[in-house]
Amino acid sequence: MNQKLLRKISLQAAEKISSAKLGKDYFLEPYKYLVLDNFLDEGLAQECLSNFPDISDQGWEFANDKEIEIKYRTTWKSEFDIPEGIVDAVRILNGANFLNAISSLFEIHKLMPDPYFSGGGLNITRKGGLLDVHVDGNYHDASGLNRRMNALLYFNPDWQPEWGGEFGIFDETGSKCIKKVAPLFNRLVVFDTHDKSWHGLPDPVNFPNDNPRRSLLLYYYTKEKRPSDQVVIDEPHSALWKKKNMLDKKGQKTRDFK
Repeated sequence: MNQKLLRKISLQAAEKISSAKLGKDYFLEPYKYLVLDNFLDEGLAQECLSNFPDISDQGWEFANDKEIEIKYRTTWKSEFDIPEGIVDAVRILNGANFLNAISSLFEIHKLMPDPYFSGGGLNITRKGGLLDVHVDGNYHDASGLNRRMNALLYFNPDWQPEWGGEFGIFDETGSKCIKKVAPLFNRLVVFDTHDKSWHGLPDPVNFPNDNPRRSLLLYYYTKEKRPSDQVVIDEPHSALWKKKNMLDKKGQKTRDFK
């Protein structure tokens, strides 16, 4: 896509964020999150869907941790690993217009994207897949920055409620689901990630075998640490899981870091 058109789409997307209405698109409880439909230009969203790689292609890793995480994730190491047709959407979501807009709305300043895509990228969840309720890791090895925000963009046309796969937003103990957000095509979800922002899709999805759940997931960081009221564990840690009593996959609360 040419630069002039891509810039226009980027500015339009940023304006949608800036125009979000409290209680309609943007919410403060149980933690800050944003839900915007028809986020990208329709043409670009369709281009992403058309170029979304199949799990039979190279560049995927499979997480198969029973009752914790069963899904496929891309293994991008840089922007040059991103498929044509999808890289423009990533450029928008990692670009200054988007960063400035979410920074202003969420009042989290000096946000930086992740050019290393550590854990970020495309996700596929097939029938029976799931993601236990969890809080995210807090530290970025490649930069030493603190993780502050996540963005999810969904690519699931014709989604049906019986397919499941809604993004679950839970209370600060991870015990009660406060809201389920359907993974609708071209729907953006952005949220403030910290030690109390429990989320996940713990119920196995029921998507058709030939039409799995698809999403793009990106992370954002700041030099500034999370506010103290969002911190349960100050040391660097990986994702901490509800079913593991707030321990990581290795049964640890903290981890070594570079």
